Amino acid sequence: MAKFTVSTAVMAAFLGVTGCTANEHDTASAVRQPRQCFWANDVRNFRAVNSTTVNVRAGRDVYRLDLMGICPDINWSERLGLITTGSSSICSGAGLGTTIVTRRSGGRGQQRCPVRAVTVLTPEEVAALPSRDRP
Repeated sequence: MAKFTVSTAVMAAFLGVTGCTANEHDTASAVRQPRQCFWANDVRNFRAVNSTTVNVRAGRDVYRLDLMGICPDINWSERLGLITTGSSSICSGAGLGTTIVTRRSGGRGQQRCPVRAVTVLTPEEVAALPSRDRP
């Protein structure tokens, strides 16, 4: 059973990275399409929409990170980190393997918030965001 689970996770990670690579290098389209993947160290800004959703800007693109549960202190965070497992890129779709790390309010250590899903926003969706939610 354990071998099947590990094999499934490895195959899913391989397929996810392969899918990201194909989308990143697609230059045939005349219209700029948002990238489907980004590197954690490319994130330049973020906005916590609420305790379960965070928007991040990586390069010129904006991604919505939907969290697995409530991340109570994320609205007050001035900084956050992204930790990934299996790959150092983060791709749209399931966010499994990606975790947001922030400091808890009052200096109570770190808070880890697993990501459930990653969605790349179109330029129109970014323009429609209220300014308070736009990274």
